[in-house]
Amino acid sequence: MLKRKEEDGFEVGEGRKKNYYAKEKKMMAFHLASIPKPQDEFNIFVNNSNQPFEHVWLQRTDDGTRPVHPLENLSGSDFVDKNVGSIEPVKSLPLEKSPFKLVEEVRELKHLAAKLRSVDEFAVDLEHNQYRSFQGLTCLMQISTRTEDYVIDTLKLRVHIGPYLRDVFKDPSKRKVKSLYFCLSFTCICVTRMQIGGSWPLPDDMLKYAREDTHYLLYMYDLMRRRLFSASIGSKEGNDLLLEVYRHSYDVCLQLYEKELLTNMSYLYIYGVQEANFSSHQLSIVAGLCEWRDTVARAEDESTGYILPNKTILEIARQMPVTVSKLRRLVKSKHPYVEVNLDSVVDIIKSSIEWRCFRICSFLTTAGEAKK
Repeated sequence: MLKRKEEDGFEVGEGRKKNYYAKEKKMMAFHLASIPKPQDEFNIFVNNSNQPFEHVWLQRTDDGTRPVHPLENLSGSDFVDKNVGSIEPVKSLPLEKSPFKLVEEVRELKHLAAKLRSVDEFAVDLEHNQYRSFQGLTCLMQISTRTEDYVIDTLKLRVHIGPYLRDVFKDPSKRKVKSLYFCLSFTCICVTRMQIGGSWPLPDDMLKYAREDTHYLLYMYDLMRRRLFSASIGSKEGNDLLLEVYRHSYDVCLQLYEKELLTNMSYLYIYGVQEANFSSHQLSIVAGLCEWRDTVARAEDESTGYILPNKTILEIARQMPVTVSKLRRLVKSKHPYVEVNLDSVVDIIKSSIEWRCFRICSFLTTAGEAKK
């Protein structure tokens, strides 16, 4: 009989690995245009203009040049536990014995807000998807206290999330534990939801998976604080590992959301363009296509990757198709917005080439006149 051993969740034997974590699941093609968008179902309108995001709930500097994050009045050391050595870890209750609430109504959200006001700490996580919207949609918010788990439908309750939960998240005396980072202070979030697997409501197994993202975090938080504290005491270098983690968390929390903006140089930063060794004509095509897809994505509230992926942009630039038939053969009907705009895309390719030629000729003419 062959010996078996486990490696990182895998059972090894007879030259094969069995993944204990893998589950049979129905694969969904999220790129299909037939899948309804939650923005349409819930009449969500967003500002996708090519302008910086406005943090309307934050104060601004005296000169008005930037928003002031509330954490700027504090430091990472303000959140370090004073008596961490005496803290006893509180083990999480078994999932099946913990009260659970799927929050879908305003009255349920109001109850949750009251519950969070009565506790000093809670765990939080978000499920996010940005493939079918320009700025992205947060699918769910999960929150766990020491005794209860909540999963919030943040699309259905979109306009109510801020009014009911803003003050709780702004309160620096309440610690918010997110993933393995100790984001224990202010968490600036913009919340929505997207359908998972193309269907809603979520089946029980997906709700269980969502709960598990936060259910054990507070217990992990207890354990890691104790271990970091103990490791610091035994450190020959005198490193305060717990303080280091809090400072890192402080830096993470200081980050503010920034909207993706299109500039004249944006096309130079798409993945793969630097290694493509393109000619000036091909780079001009890349720039033209990037500008077109950005305009369409903002107007239709789609991601730029859904409108026209980087890989396809590079391939179009590489082949430079100047007829509709050649472009159609290249994209192979994989991209709905390109398919219905084949003429426009071909015009962009042609004009990009012509404009580049015009600029080169203008430069040569100007240079020649300067020499005279």
